[in-house]
Amino acid sequence: MESAARIMITRLAISGYRSLRDVRLALSPLTVITGANGSGKSSLYRALRLLADVAQGRVVQSLAAEGGLQSTLWAGPENFSREVKAGVHPVQGLARKNPIALKLGFSGPSYGFAIELGLPHPSSSAFSLDPQIKIESLWTGELPGRANIVAERRGPGVRIKDSNGDWRQAMTSLDPFDSMMTHCADPRDGFELLHLRETMRDWRFYDYFRTDREAPARRPQIGTYTPVLASDGGDLAAAVQTIEEIGDGAALADAVLDAFPGSRLDVAQSDGYFELEMRQHGLLRALRSAELSDGTLRYLLLIAALLTPRPAKVTILNEPEVSLHPDLLAPLARLVAAAATRTQIILVSHSTALVAACLEAPGAREILLEKQFGETLTPEASASKWVWPAR
Repeated sequence: MESAARIMITRLAISGYRSLRDVRLALSPLTVITGANGSGKSSLYRALRLLADVAQGRVVQSLAAEGGLQSTLWAGPENFSREVKAGVHPVQGLARKNPIALKLGFSGPSYGFAIELGLPHPSSSAFSLDPQIKIESLWTGELPGRANIVAERRGPGVRIKDSNGDWRQAMTSLDPFDSMMTHCADPRDGFELLHLRETMRDWRFYDYFRTDREAPARRPQIGTYTPVLASDGGDLAAAVQTIEEIGDGAALADAVLDAFPGSRLDVAQSDGYFELEMRQHGLLRALRSAELSDGTLRYLLLIAALLTPRPAKVTILNEPEVSLHPDLLAPLARLVAAAATRTQIILVSHSTALVAACLEAPGAREILLEKQFGETLTPEASASKWVWPAR
């Protein structure tokens, strides 16, 4: 594994999102998140997507698509007493000490960022159910302090620290549905915001590759340089050809052989259209992508995603084992471990075999999620210190 300097996220914090009442995690170059069905794996994955959506300027819209803030907020009490946990008293709501809010944050060796979304003030607007961004904070290093905060937003006001260490007021009327990351990033005075925004926009999420009969990856597509595989895998043939020409073609060939002994990939070209073909030992002709099994095609999509010539800072995989034969899990773990030397990987899986194989990689970390009283809990060994910016 490469040094921790390559890791973008060493601490992840989520508060008030679905079953994640208060989760604070320490991450490694390869973090494997697992647990039983309903333990909170999907919620943690969606929380990471919400963080990425902040940089895209669509976090409020994404929450709306999930049913609105009210539908995504933690539905239990603010805290559990010892008596409740011991089963002496029933779970019941008490007077809250803190505002109702959804909080998301992460930090690493270079930067940390946190955002708090809350309920809107009573209004006659037709958009009165939209969540509002209450607080945003950007700092250098892993934990915020008075000296290392470089940009902060409180309500409609945003202030940014300049190169001399002096604060300047960047905005006084930022709309509650807009993030300072998208509206205050400036190459001169808001460089840290700009840098973090562009880096987060490159986070890659792969959670569903279509492999049905009408899947884009099964049809010829116009071929252009494709250093990053699309989230739906529609440009698979072009991505494979790009790896061959400007990436690690030897690693591509080895990954195919590791999973499918005696096989190799070719890219057929006709009038600018590319189509993937797979040659297998014993067959007289190559199989076109339309002829491949769902599991084979899905695995080839994972190879193209993880062998990208342009690695992201963070790559998040959600249940990549779906539709794969058990014999492919060990090769997949080796593929993931190799990719984790070039990009930080967060892998969410319920496959015990895949999890065990991935944990053989140096520096890999397992986070086992459990649920108690409707709350997602994590092992103490996975916990990380965290400080939320005060409202």
